[in-house]
Amino acid sequence: MNSTEQIAELANQLFTHLMASNPLEASLMGDRQYDKQLSPLNRENDVALAKARNEIRSAAQQIDPATLTPQDLLTREVIISQTNCMDSMFGADASTYTVSAFPVAPASVLLAFLRMVGITSETEAADYLLRLQQIPRYLGEAADELARGRSLGRNPIKTLVSGAIDQINKFLENPADSMTPTIAGNWDGQNEFRTSVKQIAEAEIAQAFSEYRDSLINNCLPTARDDDKVGLVHLDGGLEMYEGLVRAHTTTELSPEFLHNLGIEIVNNLHKDFAEIGQRLFGTSDISEIFGHMTTDANLRWETSEQMLEAVTDVVRRAEEAAPNWFGKVPSVPCEISAIPEVEAEGSGMAYYMPAAMDGSRPGTYYQNVSHPTERRIFDLESVAFHEAVPGHHFQLQLALDQSDLPEIRRMTLFTAYAEGWGLYSERLAFEMGLYSNDVQLLGMLAADVWRASRLVVDTGMHAFGWSRQQAIDYMANNTPASLEEITSEINRYIAMPGQAVSYMTGRLEIERLRSSLASSLGDNFDLKRFHDEVLGSGALPLDVLAHHLHSVFDVAI
Repeated sequence: MNSTEQIAELANQLFTHLMASNPLEASLMGDRQYDKQLSPLNRENDVALAKARNEIRSAAQQIDPATLTPQDLLTREVIISQTNCMDSMFGADASTYTVSAFPVAPASVLLAFLRMVGITSETEAADYLLRLQQIPRYLGEAADELARGRSLGRNPIKTLVSGAIDQINKFLENPADSMTPTIAGNWDGQNEFRTSVKQIAEAEIAQAFSEYRDSLINNCLPTARDDDKVGLVHLDGGLEMYEGLVRAHTTTELSPEFLHNLGIEIVNNLHKDFAEIGQRLFGTSDISEIFGHMTTDANLRWETSEQMLEAVTDVVRRAEEAAPNWFGKVPSVPCEISAIPEVEAEGSGMAYYMPAAMDGSRPGTYYQNVSHPTERRIFDLESVAFHEAVPGHHFQLQLALDQSDLPEIRRMTLFTAYAEGWGLYSERLAFEMGLYSNDVQLLGMLAADVWRASRLVVDTGMHAFGWSRQQAIDYMANNTPASLEEITSEINRYIAMPGQAVSYMTGRLEIERLRSSLASSLGDNFDLKRFHDEVLGSGALPLDVLAHHLHSVFDVAI
């Protein structure tokens, strides 16, 4: 077996490892061979997975880079970086202290994602029923992991535990509804399938969730951490855990202290931009007054759901029309646009992008939440569409899927800093492309920027420097144009998922740095279309690997 064949085999092994270790995510991505399963939740399984990753990484490291093609070399670097990131996650041992209604904890993951796996055949229906029967075991192991955490002096956060209990109580009011997936196509036995789901949900699954909830009430709440000690830094070895998570999520060696100070600087600079546009729109440069207009002015709200969907469709189509002037390669298919289904809208954010399934069964689709339009802010619409759809995640994800010659691990979104960095970069690129329609929408761009910059401050503040939950809420309330409800929800997310929130701005700044460096070095020979094509043309890459790739392609120091 030559080096190219070796690296391809290792890439395939890692892809299989990733899918097998998270069967529900595999199903959502279109790999349906794991549909019967839910992950084991125990340290012994995690140790076995870490050992398997180490073997894959060691084999990749032993391949002489000089014997590989440029693309094979990128695959080798992705394998090494991805396994290192997964080891950092393993080191954080999150299952021992993570309880939350945000879908990073076992119960909330089931409630958020299980029913999103579409059922299109009798075989998939049978597998889905087998997966449902795994839930009692899965939740029992989740409770055991929290017990292991308590034995190690690790306790979840009281506020987040209470939120998870409330979520489960709401689920128990109608368990069959939350467990019934989308059913499509014409196949026999659909009514019988629905009946079976209802029976399992109302019996075994309801019982399992009840027992898990009771465990949270009886075992977790009494020892849970109060709001003044929400960060990982308050756990034994927690700072080291957090530093590892920051490395994993950002794929950099940037320290929490650096990111914290950088965030403060960016927030302060963005306030100057707010003041300039606020003076034009509202006749004031006072930040609190500008934020007051943005959060309370009824004229900055939508009137109807139809108006929202029509507006976002126009925004995405305008971006697609302009894209060939900024990209040499565009996705093979346009971005689909849809309203978030009514049954899901109440618990959803303002919008999200669902990538196409790898098997082609589902197109890439931008979902806009059009419920309660008079409560939704006009200025959020364009920046979010540019981030999630075009030229953001639709371009990033669909172009990767279009690269059929790349290994599967290169076509997946493995690296948050790259993916979300591109999304945030796209919001600013849309400004260069002249796509924002007015100053109100530019305020939305600034609002998105200051939101992501403030994440650098509050995430590191809580998890590295011991900030209380209220300190983090107060910082965002004073520095972003968001409601207290939004801020509180987001802070809860950052508590539950340490380090992830800092990846957005870190990724954007690195993409901008690489672009600026290349433009400076190449001068008139710099081609922005080619830069974008190279950033997106090799699949999702760790930021350090992206830098190596661009250095190699453009043959200049970066």
